[in-house]
Amino acid sequence: MDGRRIAVVHDWLDTWRGGENVLAEIVAEYPQADLFALVDFLPPAYRPRLLGKRARTSFVQRLPGAKRHFRRYLPLFPAAIESLDLAGYDLVISNSHAFAKGARVAPPQLHLCYCNTPMRYAWDLREQYLSVTGLGSGLRGILVRRMLERLREWDRRTAGRVDRFAANSRYIAERIRRTYGRDATVIHPPVDTAFFTPADRPFPPAEREYYVTASRWVPYKRVDLIVAAFAQLRRPLVVVGEGPEDTNVRRHANSSITFAGEVRRERLRDLLRGARAFVFAAEEDFGILPVEAQACGTPVIAYGRGGALETIATTERRTGHLFDLQSAEAIARAVESFERSIDAFDAAACRAQAERFGVARFRAELRRFVSSALQEPPQKVAAQACNDAS
Repeated sequence: MDGRRIAVVHDWLDTWRGGENVLAEIVAEYPQADLFALVDFLPPAYRPRLLGKRARTSFVQRLPGAKRHFRRYLPLFPAAIESLDLAGYDLVISNSHAFAKGARVAPPQLHLCYCNTPMRYAWDLREQYLSVTGLGSGLRGILVRRMLERLREWDRRTAGRVDRFAANSRYIAERIRRTYGRDATVIHPPVDTAFFTPADRPFPPAEREYYVTASRWVPYKRVDLIVAAFAQLRRPLVVVGEGPEDTNVRRHANSSITFAGEVRRERLRDLLRGARAFVFAAEEDFGILPVEAQACGTPVIAYGRGGALETIATTERRTGHLFDLQSAEAIARAVESFERSIDAFDAAACRAQAERFGVARFRAELRRFVSSALQEPPQKVAAQACNDAS
């Protein structure tokens, strides 16, 4: 790009999820860029999706036990991201859901942030996070709250290091405005609609036998509620994934629930193709999996907040059904309501909805965003000089 040196900053690399899909397309669009992250423990099987790149990492990479438990060093992450040496780069693109947007830059460097969300456990979902994890009470609760408050202050302060924000949804653009007082350009994440496709001869949803859900089992995904609802309904549900909520999720199960564990992309695609519906209970920033399900011709039953409102059609050519409370009872009622109108859903409508979020569209919008920013001088907020001095 006109001889400019480019750095791409990611939070951390240890597995592959929605944020890494975004990262892969940024790297593909700017293959000359150097990659930076707090840590890089990405399994070798995923490395080709980053063009073989390894990230230049912070001191957290070398701390004891970091490979398995780097998240325990969370209080050190602000200092760690600030320790990355980005001097000499003309353009810094951060792909951030937590700390990457706080990387240090200096004029005349241009810093553009693709924001998947402001740090959710320090802001909107802090109380939910503390409640569900049991970290909100007693002396430990006091200490954790103080730590999260410091992270919140750092997060707000370092927003001034960003020249322009892009948000992964209108929902997140509003959260950026509320949290940082900044506007953001909406660029929905890339969904691999070339890989996630309907079966050669897709059955209508009414003729399919099971439901499916998939995600990492962390508190805000509320997989436990989905399992409890389907155990109550005694409907067949396939649960894909694993995570720290394992005990809580499994205690709600009965014989109608099948746990598939972590699966390869090909197996996930097969499960999505054959499901009556994909079920999703998180208040998600965007939510790539519901769009991948629709790309496979499968409708979605989802919590009606966050990105789901932008990705699921609920009026003409319906592609899903929304519920308004995060509870097992609300999910069960939504499933029953979905089944009463199941003939209104078809694979072609679901596929057409998903194609609005394809990779080519993402890259074109990213190029426009970057080109527009390069045509104007950096305009970091005035507070940055004193912020960086602190």
